[in-house]
Amino acid sequence: MSSSPLDHWISNDDEITSLLKDEWKRQTTTLQLIASENFTSPSVMAATGSILTNKYSEGYPGRRFYGGNQVVDEIEDLARRRLTALFGADHANVQPHAGASANVAVYTGLLNPGDTILGLRLDQGGHLTHGSPASLTSTFWNFVSYGLTPRSDDPANPGEIIDFDNLRELALKHRPKLIVGGATAYSRQIDPAPFREIADEVGALLMFDAAHIAGLIAGGSHPNPVPYADVVTFTTHKTLRGPRGAAILCREEHAKKIDSAVFPGMQGGPLEHAIAARAVAFKEAAQPSFAQYTDQIVKNSVAFGAALEEKGFRMVSGATENHMVLLDLREYDRELTGKVAQEVLDLAGITTNRNQIPEDPRSPFITSGLRVGTAAQTTAGMKEAEFAQIASFIDRVLRGRDDEAAVQAVRHEVAELCGAFNPYATFTK
Repeated sequence: MSSSPLDHWISNDDEITSLLKDEWKRQTTTLQLIASENFTSPSVMAATGSILTNKYSEGYPGRRFYGGNQVVDEIEDLARRRLTALFGADHANVQPHAGASANVAVYTGLLNPGDTILGLRLDQGGHLTHGSPASLTSTFWNFVSYGLTPRSDDPANPGEIIDFDNLRELALKHRPKLIVGGATAYSRQIDPAPFREIADEVGALLMFDAAHIAGLIAGGSHPNPVPYADVVTFTTHKTLRGPRGAAILCREEHAKKIDSAVFPGMQGGPLEHAIAARAVAFKEAAQPSFAQYTDQIVKNSVAFGAALEEKGFRMVSGATENHMVLLDLREYDRELTGKVAQEVLDLAGITTNRNQIPEDPRSPFITSGLRVGTAAQTTAGMKEAEFAQIASFIDRVLRGRDDEAAVQAVRHEVAELCGAFNPYATFTK
């Protein structure tokens, strides 16, 4: 039986089939530069759309609340074994539906309401669940935010990196029960060792949110936080190149509390079709070719950042060492907002997302920043030369954003480039 994504056209629903074909065309004829996205393999998609979607399986392998879970138990156990082997962890929970729910499960399982947590501030690169007032996490727990070092004009030390002195000072003052490491809009490598040292100094637990860099860790391109952290959370659909969802790794001493927090604490029935797809992705990430892939992601980001700097953009923190480049648009064009940049680039077939930058004077809906990522188009086969070309596209579109003909000219060039790097080119439309 073919595992082609084309098998997912819906034979008895012309409206949905038409929309799926539209999305197929959008993804394969435009540039996908959102750092949170990737192209999964056809095998991952086939598992996601498999017969497992029919099965209800509250509980865990060997401890289900419904019958008929013999096969499902084997699949979930396989996913857990593959994941613990991939990262060298004691225990894995592969049931969380999303990264945010995985984080909340950790807080719920290991903390009491009102406990203090240190997390990275949202406008400094943190996630909503790291203590943003907009997240329910700040309602139930007392978050104290740490940040980045100030920006510097010294090219050798540009600043805007995690301020461990500030983190230690806050930890000593507030004595948190948990410290959260990791980020969602931060382009540098994150060393887990200083987090562990500070956590030990104040008697705190350490959670590392590896949502964005899990694939880079699995491929050996970034340091592994598992030996340092009590708990590691991550999504499976970003650099790990799996289906949408999340997972939690933890030390054996926390396993029971984490599992209970996920089910029955946070969720009901797990999505076993998604868990099977995660198992496929974990196997793919264990192959030598995946390490080559993550190495290329970083090379592409470095080349992309350098090419964007040549066009007049400023990279937040002065460099990139992972799968994303965070741009401060103000030096490129003082009037240009992230919102406008995102919208006009969309018209040119370049998919990005606006993003706040450190000390951003604009709101999260407008922003002064733009976040671009290299994981998806690296999957499609693009390398440094193509990302230099993409930087030129971005510059041309933003400088000519009031010229519809100029924007459409780039749109045609984007389609031509994507035609040469179609991630699903082996399947006939």
